[in-house]
Amino acid sequence: MKKLSICLTVAFLVIFNLVGNCQKVNLDGDLEFLKSENKIALEYKYDKMGVGKFKNGDEYMAKKTSEYNEKEAGKGDKWALSWVADRSERYEPKFEELLNQNCKLINFDQNNKSNYTMIVETTFTEPGYNIGVMSKVASINLKITFVDKAGKKLAIMTIEKVPGRDAMGFDYDTGVRIEEAYAKAGKSVGKFIDKKIN
Repeated sequence: MKKLSICLTVAFLVIFNLVGNCQKVNLDGDLEFLKSENKIALEYKYDKMGVGKFKNGDEYMAKKTSEYNEKEAGKGDKWALSWVADRSERYEPKFEELLNQNCKLINFDQNNKSNYTMIVETTFTEPGYNIGVMSKVASINLKITFVDKAGKKLAIMTIEKVPGRDAMGFDYDTGVRIEEAYAKAGKSVGKFIDKKIN
């Protein structure tokens, strides 16, 4: 009975990981224009991002800041700075790293001068939580728009409910969970683009 229980647990974890690593990318438009490019400019947007139960990310940030400041003076203000700083310090670099690893023919970078720009807009973030005995996986939804120099939209990709968690369960920090979601998104988007242009 104990062996059966262990086998079922292992089987569940394998299936869970396989499902978690397969993210569906939807495409509206054509990526044919990318075939002649070796570098693409990147831009990130968070201004229309919902967070958890909040439709507006600013409302979420204000509530969390207030809650933390009530517990300990200044803690909420530090949290708010970290919440925003994690975007450029953790999420964007991780997304770019995995995107470039999985789409080797094109270099995607915020500093690139290019005929086209890839705008990565986070439309939703579920921060999740991990309090040891209970946890909830983080997740993100992205809308990715390709535009030319004139600002004309050429293609739109969407990817939803991209999970973020540490494989070993040591994701007590919100930033770690969300960073993993951006890593998975970068990998999925990179593979998708690579397949479309090859």
